[in-house]
Amino acid sequence: MAPTEAIMDVDMKDVNSPTTETETEVPKKDVDTVTTEDIREQLRQVEKSVMTKEPRFVFRVLRSLPNTRRRLNQVVLRRIIHHSYGAANKDKESLLNIVGGDESMEQASPLQRARSNKQGSLAPLPEVDAYIHMLVLLHCIDNNRIQEGIVCSDHLMQKIVAQNRRTLDLLAARCYFYHSRTYELASKLDTIRSFLHSRLRTCTLRKDFEGQAVLINCLLRNYLFYNLYDQADKLVSKSVFPESGSNNEWSRYLYYLGRIKAIQLEYSQAHTHLLQAIRKAPQHTAVGFKQTVQKLLVTVELLLGDIPERKLFRQSTMRYALAPYFQMTQAVRLGDIHRFNKVLETYGNMFQADHTYTLIIRLRHNVIKTAIRAISLSYSRISLADIATKLMLDSAEDVEFIVAKAIRDGVIEALLDHEGKFMQSKESIDLYSTKEPQVAFHQRIAFCLQIHNQSVKAMRFPPKAYNKDLESAEERREREQQDLEYAKEMAEEDDDGFP
Repeated sequence: MAPTEAIMDVDMKDVNSPTTETETEVPKKDVDTVTTEDIREQLRQVEKSVMTKEPRFVFRVLRSLPNTRRRLNQVVLRRIIHHSYGAANKDKESLLNIVGGDESMEQASPLQRARSNKQGSLAPLPEVDAYIHMLVLLHCIDNNRIQEGIVCSDHLMQKIVAQNRRTLDLLAARCYFYHSRTYELASKLDTIRSFLHSRLRTCTLRKDFEGQAVLINCLLRNYLFYNLYDQADKLVSKSVFPESGSNNEWSRYLYYLGRIKAIQLEYSQAHTHLLQAIRKAPQHTAVGFKQTVQKLLVTVELLLGDIPERKLFRQSTMRYALAPYFQMTQAVRLGDIHRFNKVLETYGNMFQADHTYTLIIRLRHNVIKTAIRAISLSYSRISLADIATKLMLDSAEDVEFIVAKAIRDGVIEALLDHEGKFMQSKESIDLYSTKEPQVAFHQRIAFCLQIHNQSVKAMRFPPKAYNKDLESAEERREREQQDLEYAKEMAEEDDDGFP
């Protein structure tokens, strides 16, 4: 039996060997060729969207843009430019100069060369032209070629301004964002502010909701970049953000709105806007955006007197980004002035980069209030000099004013003796006999109702989906004719039943 099994094994190997050789003979395409084919398919989808007037094909292309962006290089872009533009087209030479490289980097087939020469000066569709320019702009941004990116972006904006096509609106909205991003990297955001305002007026008149949403966010980011909070607030009050805007644009808008309200001491509204921004943000991506929002949200919660949950700081995506804010939260919770000053000194530059330094400076009063509340609960009577020692303040007179303000704000229940220079705490009362449980319960109910209303408003349906169940005029006539015939048959049957 053993020799037979050996022969069978050898036969099986001989049978399988040609298949393996066939599989190895199939040539594998390199990454640049696959990327070029994918972009060509995207260009066909854009053309299909223009011909059929269906924006969903452009949506599909824009959704795949992050993946395409990671695979862009000079070889791919030069192939796409040669494939899309004629030999005598003016844009072809300018784009090739921006991309860089030389002819030796390309491996275009003779068929593609002949097609490019045959096209002559024929230009692609404006939508295809805008998409190719946007890809070149993204390549410049990712490779830190800001000056070339500015040239490409200005050229792209000139093309978009000259067009008035509804099929170009979605691509134009994305181009506005990258145009603003390019000038932000060059620290020249103030130079395009008037251009963004003019485009916002145009998009508002043309009912271009996506472009309107993107331009409002670009203007808000422009103002906040230079700390022009008053002008940003005026823009919010004078403009209406479109409800049909995408969730990503809504997330950005709510974040900017939260920053404005926080600076204006409207912490409750800022907290509401920031929570909505996190809920509308993508669940599995945009980690950097969610980290930025959480940093501001933690600061606002501390200013409101609340302590964020510890599990927030333990998340894998938030642990390192929120480490300074976790130490700040511990200092505020314990009312430790020394620890607060140490954290502020250590991470001051990081707080300034996060645009939370101004708000964190305000937390000093919260730390003092927390410390005074802890002291009032621990001591029934304590001198102002001892309070100054515990709070590491210079004089007892400053402590007297701080304690008086805490009593007036309802932070503590105590009496202040000016002549005796001491603070005497009142007996603690039953918390459930006050209105605090009712207020907390009301906040929870309002929060749940708000989520329900926002979920209902966020529901999306296909356009004219209700027409599927409705019958046409011809079908209605046929149904009525059948009903009449059926009624006559029923009448005849009734007549036959009664002679």
